[in-house]
Amino acid sequence: MTRTPRVLAGVYLALSVLTLFAAFALRRHATLVSDAVWVRGTIVVASAILTNVFAARGDVRRLRIVAIVMTVAIAVIVSVPGLFPLWMKLEQGVCGLLLLGVVVSLRRRQAA
Repeated sequence: MTRTPRVLAGVYLALSVLTLFAAFALRRHATLVSDAVWVRGTIVVASAILTNVFAARGDVRRLRIVAIVMTVAIAVIVSVPGLFPLWMKLEQGVCGLLLLGVVVSLRRRQAA
């Protein structure tokens, strides 16, 4: 496996952890941090950890599965109105792009 999926997975993990820190910092603002933000943020960090473990092991199959599933989930979350605050939808959009990069880089390797 090339280095690209590992780098993208690392950035995805860092951004996900920073999002939980942001939620903690904004916890007193109910309009910015709802229960859904905490649940989604925790799920994203867990998936980012898995993504990094699979990338470190070179487990292309599992890495591809997690990246595709999370990309689809992110697309749904970003498109549903009112469920999450704008700041989290933007963060999720960036995470989705990072995961899409993982998927594309893995497909490129498979074709080569």
